[in-house]
Amino acid sequence: MNKMTKRNFLKQFIQENKMVGSILPSSRFLVKKMLKDTEIEQAKVVVEFGPGTGIITNKILKRLAPDAHFIVFELNNDFFKSLQQKLNDPRVILINDTAQKLPHYLKENNLNNVQVIISSLPLANFNIRMAYDIVKTSYECLSKGGVYVQFQYTLQAKKILLKCFSNAQIKIAALNVPPAFVYNCKK
Repeated sequence: MNKMTKRNFLKQFIQENKMVGSILPSSRFLVKKMLKDTEIEQAKVVVEFGPGTGIITNKILKRLAPDAHFIVFELNNDFFKSLQQKLNDPRVILINDTAQKLPHYLKENNLNNVQVIISSLPLANFNIRMAYDIVKTSYECLSKGGVYVQFQYTLQAKKILLKCFSNAQIKIAALNVPPAFVYNCKK
């Protein structure tokens, strides 16, 4: 990762700390933990919330099937514009809107049965209602057996996740700065 990317990430964290949850992008160790056990290669519809600079996005694209659809939600305008320039892939549907509108964009693109949702949204920075709405919407859009993966820097999100999912396995990405918790939930 270059210095310009790190500098822009820090700038966005300072300006938009409710939307950007860290001073640095995700480490390769965190990305590896998030994508483990997701079966992205077999998925026909994959969704990512809050890609930021696109570190996880790029790893997903490398594993994504040629005929899959990849819906990427980024609300931060600077990150969105940067992703528009970087993501030149026909499988990608890049959206500058909130995660709660996932059902609208699935319908608009004639898609359903989401198999994998990867979320880097800082749920702990949101009010409880908004965080719950995002998780509930994700649950409703997932197909049976679909996977929702969420990382956080605290264990606060566990209560919200367990209101929708019957189980949330937690892994620790200790080599991330700061260390992170990865929640893996299956519908």
